[in-house]
Amino acid sequence: MPELQIEKIDEGVFLHQSYSHVNGFGLVSSNGLVVVDDGQAFMVDTPWSVQDTQKLVEWILDNKYQPLGSVSTHSHEDRTAGIEWLNSQSIATYATKLTNDRLKAENKVLAKFTLNQNEAILANGLLEVFYPGGGHTLDNAVVWLPKSNILFGGCLVRSLESKGLGYTGEAHINQWPGSAEKVRIKYPAAKWVIPGHGKMGGLGLLKHTIKLAEAALIKSKLPSVNPSSN
Repeated sequence: MPELQIEKIDEGVFLHQSYSHVNGFGLVSSNGLVVVDDGQAFMVDTPWSVQDTQKLVEWILDNKYQPLGSVSTHSHEDRTAGIEWLNSQSIATYATKLTNDRLKAENKVLAKFTLNQNEAILANGLLEVFYPGGGHTLDNAVVWLPKSNILFGGCLVRSLESKGLGYTGEAHINQWPGSAEKVRIKYPAAKWVIPGHGKMGGLGLLKHTIKLAEAALIKSKLPSVNPSSN
């Protein structure tokens, strides 16, 4: 298994990549972020294992940053595997109500703090969490970094090299095109868009995701549903 990788992508913004073997997909890398401001570090999604979460926090401490907290963008293991350990270290963990409800239904450890609205601001405005509607899962959220104009799309957003939607066992394909379009309209100034898996890019990732989702929707013969705008 490849080691956890951490790469600076902008001032105060680091990409972390962890890996897991996934049935039907082979070895898969997963993206997350560490956002640093004024000596404090906030994680967007935990790495894919407890061990890599520990390594990420060690890296934060080695760089003399204070680990402020984490937010998980949906309930799957590639976003939440480190929540229990972070809770044990008294590092604040956040998730939307939809994500915590899903974790509870699966008898998994919940994030300590629940975001009850479709939009939430964390770490004094360092991050903005936005829930656009269902897609990859019912609960997939995105994170906007206003200081750097970086959008973390998580698994709602597919990389340009993706030829399909990936794992769709819990997908809401009838909502996915509309959800991605809401994100594209909301963040037109994004200079980087980071998918849950694969290479980051520009706003073209959202257009690509919309096309893939629309094609899957046509194939599924489900009626299109525009997510609630509230």
